[in-house]
Amino acid sequence: MAIHTNMEALLEKIAEECRGIDRKSVERFESLIISAKRIFVTGAGRSGLVGKAFAMRLMHLGFTVYIVGETTTPAVSAGDLLVAISGSGETSSIVMGAKTAKVKGASVVAVTSMPESSVGKLADSIVMIRGRNNEERESDYNARQMSGEHEPTTPLGTLFELSAIVFLDSAVAELMVKQNKSEENMRRLHTNLE
Repeated sequence: MAIHTNMEALLEKIAEECRGIDRKSVERFESLIISAKRIFVTGAGRSGLVGKAFAMRLMHLGFTVYIVGETTTPAVSAGDLLVAISGSGETSSIVMGAKTAKVKGASVVAVTSMPESSVGKLADSIVMIRGRNNEERESDYNARQMSGEHEPTTPLGTLFELSAIVFLDSAVAELMVKQNKSEENMRRLHTNLE
């Protein structure tokens, strides 16, 4: 398969996944961000990288935001929000972080493919981004190809991660409007130590 064909198939699949995100869950997600005293973002591996990109944009919008696991991240407390990004919803460090946040009185939003997961069950609100499910992962690749059932050639959690970054960047665009912020406002908060 040519690279352009792969890219087009992947873009179509991401668009399909993003269209499936429930609007009410998006509104609740944005409301929790706006009302939070401080925002903590967590994710492991590539989901963690997605989280860092989202946290950076929240900072550019003027929110007080921290990345879980960084040495300058303070203790979570009541009035705070934890945004937990995990396709499986079962990554142990993310589950533990969500449990701690709940014990300390913070709200938790799960961005996940698995609403019934451990993180999903702890969450006050869930944004479901489908990604690949276990059935698709475990089915026979050659049989799918021969029958014409092609999914984008994305390994592991790639579809979830790419869909999550598209969703989160789109949420930033909506938050810009809701917070009456411009690109110039954001540019003023962009790092100048580079």
